[in-house]
Amino acid sequence: MAVKSLPVWLKSHLDIWDPFVHWFNQHIGAMLVVIVTGTLGYYIGGSVLEKLVKRFMLTDRHREWHQKDIEKRQKTLAAVVKNLWHIFIAVIVGISLFREGFEKADVLLTPLFASAGVIGVVLGFGAQSIVKDFLAGLFIIAENQYRVGDIVDLQGSEGTVERIGSRTTVIRDIEGNVHYLPNGSVTHVINKTMGYSMARFVITIDPASDVKAVSLLIDRVGKKLASQPKWKTKILEPPKFISVGDFTGTSLEIIIAGKTQSSDQWAVIAEMRRRLLLELDEANVKLAP
Repeated sequence: MAVKSLPVWLKSHLDIWDPFVHWFNQHIGAMLVVIVTGTLGYYIGGSVLEKLVKRFMLTDRHREWHQKDIEKRQKTLAAVVKNLWHIFIAVIVGISLFREGFEKADVLLTPLFASAGVIGVVLGFGAQSIVKDFLAGLFIIAENQYRVGDIVDLQGSEGTVERIGSRTTVIRDIEGNVHYLPNGSVTHVINKTMGYSMARFVITIDPASDVKAVSLLIDRVGKKLASQPKWKTKILEPPKFISVGDFTGTSLEIIIAGKTQSSDQWAVIAEMRRRLLLELDEANVKLAP
């Protein structure tokens, strides 16, 4: 039994799709190769670059750095290099797909390119701030102004650096709030954990106390703390008596300070205060009311 031919109206509708079917058959293979290759390069290349950065940071050039500084630098550079690599791969894949799908196809792209030129001019003016943020981020990293994990004060926003992106720096403050700062807006950096930190605090005692005896007590407690295994790796210079601060008829400030490894100052201050409270109480030194 002979198969009836398709109705004319159905055949005309199917003919409309012929160019798209031809385009699909001609280009889908090459486009899939580009997508698969780009995906592999995106993830594998990023991992390889991360390992290379960490290995570079362990060279003789950085042996004099403390381990915490090396780890912070590793995290920062690895994140930036991976980010730049991902952007590079995305651009290459996008251009390759466009060339395979459109430039080699018999498609009239003149109106599209004309519109893209106008849009490009408009976006060019809007992208000036993006370029500024990107370049500022590169200088921040190259000059090692701060790293991931540092505690910083940027334009009045204080907290721990969680990420340094190609456009923004992300910090989290002590209350858990996350701040996003454009790199181009960062003009003043206070890094509280670069190289080493200072464990500096003040106690207030009765003004009738013997200052010399109190200072000797403080120095003794600081040296004992710094000699113990748990704390000697964190303390570079034992906390000690520095000077007398403000005083009134009811109170006298004693300033205490010592040098610690970066980010360890708060733990050292808390332990030093705890021990001083016990020692001052045993020595019958009264705290100011």
